[in-house]
Amino acid sequence: MKKNRNMGNESLLASVKPSKAIVNLAIPATLALLAKAVYNIVDTAYIGMLNSDTALAAVGVTLPLLLIMVSIENIFAAGAGVLAGRQLGERNNEEANRTVTTIVGFSIMVGIGLCIVGLLSMEPLLRAFGASEAVLPQAKEYAFWMFIAALFNLPAQSLNCAARAESSVKISSIAVITGAALNVVLDPVFMFSWGLNMGVEGASLATTISQCITFIILAVFYLGGFSILKIKRKYFRLSADFIWSVVSIGIPTAVIQICLAVATSLTNVAAKSLPDSDLIIAAYGVVQRLVLIGCYVIMGFMQGYQPVASYAFGAKNKERFFASAKFALKGSLLLTAAVELLYIVLSKPLILLFNRNPLVVEYGKWLLISQVALYPAFGICYMMTITFQTIGASKMGLFLSLIRQCLFYVPFILMLSGMFGVSGIYFSQPAADLLTLLICVLLIKSMKRKILQNMD
Repeated sequence: MKKNRNMGNESLLASVKPSKAIVNLAIPATLALLAKAVYNIVDTAYIGMLNSDTALAAVGVTLPLLLIMVSIENIFAAGAGVLAGRQLGERNNEEANRTVTTIVGFSIMVGIGLCIVGLLSMEPLLRAFGASEAVLPQAKEYAFWMFIAALFNLPAQSLNCAARAESSVKISSIAVITGAALNVVLDPVFMFSWGLNMGVEGASLATTISQCITFIILAVFYLGGFSILKIKRKYFRLSADFIWSVVSIGIPTAVIQICLAVATSLTNVAAKSLPDSDLIIAAYGVVQRLVLIGCYVIMGFMQGYQPVASYAFGAKNKERFFASAKFALKGSLLLTAAVELLYIVLSKPLILLFNRNPLVVEYGKWLLISQVALYPAFGICYMMTITFQTIGASKMGLFLSLIRQCLFYVPFILMLSGMFGVSGIYFSQPAADLLTLLICVLLIKSMKRKILQNMD
């Protein structure tokens, strides 16, 4: 039975039509990521029920911290996933086992370090990310359990990427969906007066417990011998060269999250100098969590694309690789256009789900529209980043991961918010996306050329 399942997984990566293989892998991956988004959305929705703009703003200023932690997770997880996928394509299962085992072990070590550093530097970090004196106490309560969660999230994300590399995405979906469902149940129990009455801190604690359960499910799957890739003590061989080989692949994916964190932080800082600053920050926190859902749709689709492309690259199958890339490009553009249309049409009702303050709703509506006005730029940029990452062209992948939010958005938010107030914030993202789209179009031929060079 186990052998048949393993053969089925390899067939999906090696011989099933690329478009079908990508969709088959992408659907459970997307569902898993959307379930993960439930953590943030549910927390924000329940906190909105506290009828406190200060509480909502407190959660908003923690978002950059969350994105930074996710980016650190992705450095190791994405790199390990790509490398293990290549090794499976090369029929080198022993090296793939070593890759996964070592990265999971190293992720545990990094998670411990991140937790300690985060707890010790929490207050200055939150101040730097835009927390006012009124917002800071609740922001600290929420951030405390976020850092505790790093102990589980880092190794869990590495295990998730290993599952995608071997196309065992069902277990990833089960683990994340179970955790998300548990969070929905625990949030009100921990937050409200009829339960433990912990408020904002209760929302964060519930999320941490739920994420721990996700890790346990994945750990049982791998340590119990149910997977293709094996995690065993004998495969753990930590070295600087190996870590760098993984990190160099994973950095572009992580940098996208880091740039988003920087952009979010600077937007909060820019808003602090404006009238209604806490209301704008509260609205922006809601908007960014909604935008993350759109991001997860694209990321889930790309998680279906990456293992198929990595396997084809390792097997030197040019025809299959290009068919995968072409389908991924079309799919990313279609999905981002759909997200854009949905968010623009439903901008006001979506904000009303989280806050009833008329000013928060008005700011949030226009912030949401501005964030997705040229959203296909994100789709094409992310697809090209993943492709460069997959073929080992790390420098180009890193460049593309930087351009949208860091190289373009950051200068716009710093200049335009000072010149035009909140309207400057509205126009910053569309301007950045327009330049991103232009750069990506100019680099498509270069990407094709590098693919051919790296597969010869």
